Amino acid sequence: MNLVKIIEEDYQRFPENQTYGIYAEDVHFKDPVYDFRGLKKYQEMIGFLKKWFANLRLELHEIEQCGDQINTRWTMSWNSPLPWKPFISVSGRSELKLKDNLIVGHYDYWDKSFWHMIKQHFPFQ
Repeated sequence: MNLVKIIEEDYQRFPENQTYGIYAEDVHFKDPVYDFRGLKKYQEMIGFLKKWFANLRLELHEIEQCGDQINTRWTMSWNSPLPWKPFISVSGRSELKLKDNLIVGHYDYWDKSFWHMIKQHFPFQ
């Protein structure tokens, strides 16, 4: 099975049963919140999201491979663990850098600022 197909399937069942074998042990992950190296830390981040955020969903809009990079466009949404359970939605894109058919870099870029996401927690402002 090729990487694009595996990633499509991972998005459909996110955050459950992710295919961690497609990532290099020293994968670099970076988004507006996190910046770290290592597959174990990547797995811990997914575990954190599963534990604290309800109705977590990752909707894939586009995916394409261009040489040694896979590009995706997506929307991630969830209910935050605050007492009023606000619905949060973040759209963006990912660049997945490949080497030897493994993902060595996973870089997420959000369409709007981190502060825009934070403000969604307080719709009564």
